[in-house]
Amino acid sequence: MKNLFCSIKKQLWLFKHRGNKYTCPFCGYSSDMLLPFGQENEAVRKHHIIGAGRRNARCLKCDSRDRERLIYIYLKQVARIFEKQELEILHIAPELNLAKKLRETNFRYICGDLFTEGYHYPEYVQNMNVLHLPFEGNTFDVILCNHVLEHVPEDRKAMSEIYRVLKPGGFALLQVPISYRIEHTIEDPSIQSPHQREITFGQKDHCRLYGKDYINRLQECGFHVEAASISENYPQYGFNPEEKLFICTK
Repeated sequence: MKNLFCSIKKQLWLFKHRGNKYTCPFCGYSSDMLLPFGQENEAVRKHHIIGAGRRNARCLKCDSRDRERLIYIYLKQVARIFEKQELEILHIAPELNLAKKLRETNFRYICGDLFTEGYHYPEYVQNMNVLHLPFEGNTFDVILCNHVLEHVPEDRKAMSEIYRVLKPGGFALLQVPISYRIEHTIEDPSIQSPHQREITFGQKDHCRLYGKDYINRLQECGFHVEAASISENYPQYGFNPEEKLFICTK
């Protein structure tokens, strides 16, 4: 009875907030608002970190986030991968809604994440370390790695591994929180306490805060990089208008 009551209550709430301002490309729900997501702190405000901070970004119905919808719309509307017959795709730390869409295809679609004690992972996700990807070189047409590299102590090694397993002509979407107010990435391996990391990098489990030189790091690993903004073309999906896509090709 309690579950039924909660379901009815949510349906009424969704009915109340129906509108034409935002549409979720995953569940199709159109609303007059988006729900808040993320945490604000001094580092986010000071450096104006794009892809971080408190913002209205969550779908009311399926809980998709702005950065997940951004990747999906690029894949669907710009790269048009869903019109292709055969692709090999690697998705690192996969988002649930995006993974669901890709699992519905006939692509060879592999999900990987570094399993951490205390967390639950879907059955389709393999335990995988981005520093040592268990694949031969030139394997994947598309690699998705959305807000992962900032958690990895050896990010250049991870970038090189992604480059190694990407096919020539393929592309990787390598999104990170970034500040365009700083020229050089802020990092210090000696900073280990969660509190100090939050003060310095903007989040307690981040290893660095990327600056304008992020593209240079990717290029040093061999990638050709295009920083593209598509938000103005799709205002209905509730993207962060300042977030650029880092499209890395080999």
